[in-house]
Amino acid sequence: MSDEITPFRIDIPQEQLDDLTARLDAARLPAPLPGDDWDTGVPVHWLRELVDHWRTDYDWRAAEAELNRYPQFITEIEGQRIFFLHIRSAEPDAVPLLMTHGWPGSVVEFLDVIGPLTDPRAHGGDPADAFHLVIPSLPGFGFSGPVAETDWDRARIGRVWATLMERLGYERYGTQGGDIGGAVSPEVARSAPDKVIGVHTNGGPNLPPPEAKEHLDELTELERDRVRRIDAFLREEFGYIAIQSTRPQSLAYGLVDSPVGQLAWIMDKFREWTHPRNVLPDKIIDRNRLLTNVMLYWLTGTAGSAAYVGYASASPWGATPANSGVPTGVIAFAHDVCIRRYCEPSNTITRWVDVDRGGHFAALEEPELLVDDIREFFRTVR
Repeated sequence: MSDEITPFRIDIPQEQLDDLTARLDAARLPAPLPGDDWDTGVPVHWLRELVDHWRTDYDWRAAEAELNRYPQFITEIEGQRIFFLHIRSAEPDAVPLLMTHGWPGSVVEFLDVIGPLTDPRAHGGDPADAFHLVIPSLPGFGFSGPVAETDWDRARIGRVWATLMERLGYERYGTQGGDIGGAVSPEVARSAPDKVIGVHTNGGPNLPPPEAKEHLDELTELERDRVRRIDAFLREEFGYIAIQSTRPQSLAYGLVDSPVGQLAWIMDKFREWTHPRNVLPDKIIDRNRLLTNVMLYWLTGTAGSAAYVGYASASPWGATPANSGVPTGVIAFAHDVCIRRYCEPSNTITRWVDVDRGGHFAALEEPELLVDDIREFFRTVR
């Protein structure tokens, strides 16, 4: 196996963009269901407007240039192509930080936090809080796709991330992530507890177990609300997991052939998981940023492999993993459902902050709050 790290630059052929334009021009949208509201999925009237924006106003070349401002690389680990951004701070004492996205996200999630984290001096912060950033695409996602092997569970990804950091020459580093990234980040620490100085997650490193709803009288009102919302999620929103965890290949045919289908599939989750829920996702996150995230799925044709890695290879619940002993910080935003008492057995929680705003996509929704909390936590372990 080669340890080579190769510089990479995104340069999508124009014919791919022309093909996308043709597909959007010829898109056939379904007839609206009664009410045409979010109760039955993404409303036709809203998606049609977003598709029109995609066709006429969205500029992929501008988004491509923004991504290409940051050094990008490709390497191979355990037979898998891994794409990552690697942004080194100019500050001499910067701490390396490995940041991992989730589904249906991508490295695009972190674009608004790269500057403040790597160059706090230029963003009104303390230079002592600087980080070198390593931001990989999960195996099977975007330019890290597709996958050719099975068993891409969180533990394996954590082991691969530890290899990546070793390959980059980092002996001491932190990890950070949300969603799948929130589960992978502590796995890096379990794989390399002597090298990871701290783990930070938004949304928590694991979910409460199913039996939590049997002990509501032992919980605080905040915790009870989170258990109730998990229960509502399992009743009302679990369909996408049921499909992606059992038939990701069948789903992929539609998503890699229809840009509107791919857009709708992802936007459904952005509406459900941004906060507040009754506000349209493109009123919370810039619609061009939303489309750039979708473009990484569309241009790489990785809807199937992202679904496979995200949901077919591991369940969100299972045996309690070993505690690495590495200090762990958590910021729980308003949409999040993590509960400290259920995270403590498998994680050494040294900082826990609950906030009353923000949703699942923390780096996109509340970048300043996330940056501040990352800085606060890592001051305790630097």
